[in-house]
Amino acid sequence: MGAPLSIIRESQSRSSSSDEAIAGARGEPEHSVSNESVPLLSDLEANYRTYQTNGDSRPETVGKRGATAVVKNVTRRISRNSGPLMKDAVKSIPAVILGTLLNILDGISYGMIIFPAAGVFSGLGGVGVSMFFVSAIITQLIYSAGASGFAGANGSMMIEVVPFFHLIASQIAEDVGEDNPHAAIATTMVAFAFSSILTGFTFFLLGALRLGSLIGFFPRHILVGCIGGVGVFLVITGLTVSTRISDNDFSLSWETFKFFVLNARNLVLWLPAFLLAVLLRIITHKWEHQLIFPIYFCIIPAVFYVIVAAARIDLGTLREMKWLFDMGTSSEPWYHFYELYDFGATSWPAFWATMPTQFALLFFNILHPPLNVPALAVSLNHDVDTDRELVAHGYSNLLSGLIGTVFYRVGGDTRVAGFMLAGATTILLLVGTGPIAYIPVMVVGALIFVLGIDLVKEALWDTRHRVSTSEYITIVSIMICMTVWDFVAGVVFGIIVSCIFFVVQSSQRRSIRALHSGDSVMSTVRRPGAHRAYLRDVSKQTTILRLQGFMFFGTITHVEEAIRALLDESAWRRNPIRFLVVDLALVAGVDMSAAEAFMRVQRLLAGKKVVLVLCGFAVDSSVGRALSNVGLLEMSGVELFETFSDAIEWTENVYLRAWFAAQKTETLPVALPGRQDDVIPFQGSIIDSPRRAAILDAGWRTIARDHSPPNSHDEPEPFNTLVRAFSSYAPIDRETYAPLIRYLRRMSFPAGTVLWSQGDVPDGLYIVEAGILRATYQFADPTPPMVESMVPGTIAGELSALSGLERNATCVVERAAVVWKLSVEDLAKLEEEYPDLARAFTRLVLKVAKLDYDILITALATRQ
Repeated sequence: MGAPLSIIRESQSRSSSSDEAIAGARGEPEHSVSNESVPLLSDLEANYRTYQTNGDSRPETVGKRGATAVVKNVTRRISRNSGPLMKDAVKSIPAVILGTLLNILDGISYGMIIFPAAGVFSGLGGVGVSMFFVSAIITQLIYSAGASGFAGANGSMMIEVVPFFHLIASQIAEDVGEDNPHAAIATTMVAFAFSSILTGFTFFLLGALRLGSLIGFFPRHILVGCIGGVGVFLVITGLTVSTRISDNDFSLSWETFKFFVLNARNLVLWLPAFLLAVLLRIITHKWEHQLIFPIYFCIIPAVFYVIVAAARIDLGTLREMKWLFDMGTSSEPWYHFYELYDFGATSWPAFWATMPTQFALLFFNILHPPLNVPALAVSLNHDVDTDRELVAHGYSNLLSGLIGTVFYRVGGDTRVAGFMLAGATTILLLVGTGPIAYIPVMVVGALIFVLGIDLVKEALWDTRHRVSTSEYITIVSIMICMTVWDFVAGVVFGIIVSCIFFVVQSSQRRSIRALHSGDSVMSTVRRPGAHRAYLRDVSKQTTILRLQGFMFFGTITHVEEAIRALLDESAWRRNPIRFLVVDLALVAGVDMSAAEAFMRVQRLLAGKKVVLVLCGFAVDSSVGRALSNVGLLEMSGVELFETFSDAIEWTENVYLRAWFAAQKTETLPVALPGRQDDVIPFQGSIIDSPRRAAILDAGWRTIARDHSPPNSHDEPEPFNTLVRAFSSYAPIDRETYAPLIRYLRRMSFPAGTVLWSQGDVPDGLYIVEAGILRATYQFADPTPPMVESMVPGTIAGELSALSGLERNATCVVERAAVVWKLSVEDLAKLEEEYPDLARAFTRLVLKVAKLDYDILITALATRQ
């Protein structure tokens, strides 16, 4: 079985530099002969017919030939097919050399610190390096074979996970006991491998189920805080590696400060490495080139040994003085880490005790690829499927956990280069860890310091102008928590802080998107002018509350306070309300706290005899189920409508019924669209409250004085219908409009009849005498359609008839109707025979149409 390590990450800076290095080393634009976005074998198959016979796609005729001829033919074909690959391979040599140098540097810096450097794990630095190279080879082959959408994917460890491995190893050593090193190491190896398998399995599920985008909802600044904590850990690790002390011996105390700063011998050990790291960052800040990093760390050991040779210092003395690594097991083969696995000696209680750390590590791991893969794709100008990359992450981690371990980053240019890099890394693995004994400690220390400084800079410096004050405080707090306590506590603290951060941010968002009275919005029902005037007056008793977002305990408080303010005594005296229309169309969900708050609000409204009208959701929706679960929808005084327009239409109908029901004399029946309710929510004397008195006053000022001529109701049709339709806009007398009547044709239609369809050529306009028409306006996707109703005393199809343009809606008879039609031909005759009357009638029609379309446009503008 394989050794440890789990992680997978997309390192943007390293990957982009790798790609640039390849293109720069080649001295050509970033392209390749074959398509590098598909597996290598697919390239061969796609180009096979082009490679043979100098591009001639015709298959060769195969006859009877000797064995020699067949062999020569096969050899010739292999030679021809391998030509483009050999060309790619030669061009990839500079890139492979660069990748190999980076793998050497990463293997030394990452592998050497996988295990704690003291206690039962002392002397395992070489084992960590071998594990790094095995995992690098495995992931290199997986990605180069086509698992990744990136043409070149370099297998590498993710440095941010080292602190978690140290926690796992230290906890196991404490539980098993240092007097049993074999069991402690065997258990640690199994735990490391399990972490890789767990991570790989999770990545595979996320990618296979296409859930990679969900990780993006996690607050980025929490991840940045965790990365900053890792940076601090690496700086501390650089100090401990340079001075060759155990992590457990480091503490934030005055004694530690004296050990590192006031002790001249220790200061000389770590300060050069730290200064070398700072110098590298100063150089890379002024000059940007991908070769600076590897060349810089090749120069350091060269200069070191020049000084050693000049001073004639013995290597044994350097090891004693901690300037070189003491690799006591350097003669062991690369596969020695497999010998450390012993399931019989594994302490399973100690293994299971690491689960909290394992899951903290898993949580930390899965945050990286969904965030960094898209960023890397943008930097490389390369389209990539994040879910596909997650599946590839899963394969590489699972296989690494089973036979080798580790982590990976993305880089490279061609899949050929990827296979070549895997071969070069294999050579490094076979060479073994012996050469590490000759690498100066300051090189490894400087590498670790560079990584630590970069991560701290990314967390603290790069974000100083990019995040809010509260987010920056959160980043610093997570870093402090990880440094003072441990990384599991830091991750848990980050999760808790993110939850609190979400609640605070969400509660500060405006959940009330609109709060206004009903006179500013009317339903899309065409009504006679007098009815509209009456409704505009009495709709001041309707208050509209439009909500948005997710209703939970953090946002519902503002909503409840706003409703209580409407019922406050002083506000009530200024404007008593009859209906509270709550539009939940843009509400994503309602939790139990918010649902119970609506219950409290309903009790307050019921005390004031206010009807709660809910709209914008279906009963079987998540919002509907949440409100049903607390019994709100079954309460008296609560009405439910699926759309906002239906809700407003219902309140208008109630106001109209209330007026006509209060009249002592017999009135004309009123045809009302929408839901037909016989019961008026506020029965009783019309004058026993200010609200009812307002309804009565509005009715007498509008409907009762609708400018109808005396005894007009006794006039024959269609004059009576003309009066109802136009008397609110101008005087309608029989003598003036008598010639118009002979141009109108009375027509009856049963329910369901389609009068015209959207896009039809107009045939005339219609004046509704009885029944109800319904027009549906269809818009381009994704805009939903708009529905408009026409009741007796209104007109339909007027604009298209007057303009001669195609119909802009489909009109259907909703309830059996009687209409008076003025056809296009008859309108032309009217204009020719009675031009003055035609002009006056056209002006009346345009006045009505203007008001109708004003209301329709308002409804369109306010329905979301």
